[in-house]
Amino acid sequence: MIKIAVTSVYVDDQEKAHRFYTDILGFETRQNIPLGAASWLTVGAAGGHDDVELLLEPGDSPIAQGYRQSLHAAGIPAIVLSVDDLRAEFERLTSLGVKFTQEPVEDGPVISAILDDTVGNLISLMQPVTR
Repeated sequence: MIKIAVTSVYVDDQEKAHRFYTDILGFETRQNIPLGAASWLTVGAAGGHDDVELLLEPGDSPIAQGYRQSLHAAGIPAIVLSVDDLRAEFERLTSLGVKFTQEPVEDGPVISAILDDTVGNLISLMQPVTR
């Protein structure tokens, strides 16, 4: 069986991204290994779920910059994250000052919203619709 171990998002600033993804979104640090000017910096779901890590990867290369700018300009999220209660999460994050480019909306089998992660990415939050 093949499973996803690490996926990544390019970020403007690893430390700022680390604070946003841990302090605001609620992830926990999995790895923080200094590698010169940058680090191998991963976060994952809180509570001991060790299945998938999100690498907060430096986005200063011309390829990464163009990719992220194009996604952002088109309103396309860099990654989709799952939540149990999107409307409650929207309220919590809004109260913390998180800016959303799309408020929660039902879209077929999911409710989704899109937020700005403050380090160059749009992030989609998704909750399956239960009927």
